[in-house]
Amino acid sequence: MGIKKIQLNNGMKMPEIGYGVFRVEEGNALEEAVVTAIRSGYRSIDTAAIYGNEKSVGTGIRHAIEEGIVTREDLFVTSKLWNDNLSYEETIKEYEQTLEKMGLDYLDLYLIHWPGKNKYLEPWKALELLYKEGRVKSIGVSNFQVHHLEDLLNNTEITPVINQIEFHPKLTQEQVRDFCREHNIQVEAWSPLMNAELLNNVTVLEIAADHRKSAAQIILRWDLQHGVITIPKSMTPSRIKENINLYDFSLTDEEMARLDALNSNLRSGPHPDEFDF
Repeated sequence: MGIKKIQLNNGMKMPEIGYGVFRVEEGNALEEAVVTAIRSGYRSIDTAAIYGNEKSVGTGIRHAIEEGIVTREDLFVTSKLWNDNLSYEETIKEYEQTLEKMGLDYLDLYLIHWPGKNKYLEPWKALELLYKEGRVKSIGVSNFQVHHLEDLLNNTEITPVINQIEFHPKLTQEQVRDFCREHNIQVEAWSPLMNAELLNNVTVLEIAADHRKSAAQIILRWDLQHGVITIPKSMTPSRIKENINLYDFSLTDEEMARLDALNSNLRSGPHPDEFDF
């Protein structure tokens, strides 16, 4: 079975499981991992300018296409703008540089990586132009809290298709998710496994044993049953394959509630209201 897709508010369809490459260096290992992920069935690849690995991700994508595993149209490729005091014109240039590094003609999704201290309105208007001109298929944001989203919606034309946030059983961000649901903004999880910290959690392991699944599979299935797109990262081929094997079981309402109850508003990354580049 292929990965299911979720329809975004602009009509685009995005796979609900993607391959993330946060904290992975440029190089042959990453290129090969991207090919492995695509060969294993992933069709969504997520990177960012600040990761410093867009070139290797693009090379891996190109190799997969050259090998005949996929066409470019089969893939959903995301990158993110590091908008540190960027002007409208600089934002356009950053997007063009990302395309050049990746060797692509377009991205399926381009996100503003962090809101910063009111640094997002001008870059967002530049993203709106890129979208209107058809140079990018979808535009969205990352790490936006409710007040950021309210400000964006009140001062710009286009509603983001995605808000990519830190989301896992220790950080459920219900207010943000509720706001996104009300405004038809799809939530996507980064660090769904909390940098592997949740893989030894007793509750997660108990549920995993009951289903004869890995701890990672339990958490990723929890994401999907919350309607959240997830982008796990692994460089290990067996785990890359395991992380998309989520469709032959489901969690009960009780199991979902047990995982929800682990929430302690604990972040592995910075708080968006405090992080200013």
